[in-house]
Amino acid sequence: MIDQKYLDKAEVLIEALPYIQRFNRKIVVVKYGGSAMVDNELKKNVIEDVVLLKLVGFKPVIVHGGGKEISRWVGKVGMEPHFVNGLRVTDAETMELAEMVLGRVNKELVALVQSLGVKAVGISGKDGGLLKVTKKLADGEDIGFVGEIQEVSPKIISDLLEKDFLPIVCPIGMDADFKTYNINADDAACAIASAMNAEKLAFLTDIEGVYKDPKDPESLISELHIHEAHELIAQGNIGGGMIPKLHNCISAISEGVNRVHILDGRIPHSLLLEIFTNKGIGTAILREDEKRYYHEDD
Repeated sequence: MIDQKYLDKAEVLIEALPYIQRFNRKIVVVKYGGSAMVDNELKKNVIEDVVLLKLVGFKPVIVHGGGKEISRWVGKVGMEPHFVNGLRVTDAETMELAEMVLGRVNKELVALVQSLGVKAVGISGKDGGLLKVTKKLADGEDIGFVGEIQEVSPKIISDLLEKDFLPIVCPIGMDADFKTYNINADDAACAIASAMNAEKLAFLTDIEGVYKDPKDPESLISELHIHEAHELIAQGNIGGGMIPKLHNCISAISEGVNRVHILDGRIPHSLLLEIFTNKGIGTAILREDEKRYYHEDD
């Protein structure tokens, strides 16, 4: 008699099959940040998920943050982290430190991917002119070397994907005078996914997804069309930290990304559960013409 656990594994693989077929050779941008970056076990789970996507035929691109690690190093050198409207005030010394820390994080991720047998290349938005920026202001206030993305030149990523590498991007860019700027990682992921016409953009965060009522854990929304996302923002029920993420989701879809997923990176293998199962576990933001739940057509 075959053990039920093996039959269950077969069922999981069969459920994943239509998604593997549908997204074969499609670009998936994963914005990697939050607790999943500082917990070693979660980090390993995320990288295993992305490597699996690569090995079953997807074209993943990782865009990573590193805010917690930057804050840790800012504290180590005796400086005090300072934020305005959620944006890190970045003077020249902080910028130098941020670039160093993000570069270190980037190469750690490269090593982790390559330890699982997949070739990876770590780049920043400075490489190949990938991310061109201007100075970003916070409500008119100068917050230093924080960049607003003006242009994405994705050829370097396309070339890496064509040569079968997994690109890992840290959110540093340059302005027209070749000065270096720190960029919000969500903004960078959104801009890159849009420029690459990605099939999917997944945000790994420290929350389960979008709630109708942030105080009610039972009100998690599995899928939202763009007009519903606009309505939720207008109603004022969305938590403050989720509003810029939803705006990024809406922007990415309006620029050609098919689906955007908001996932809890603290849940092991949340990326696979969202992409390869019929209902998923986070929140997916859809184009207006996109049907809910792919499996309804089955």
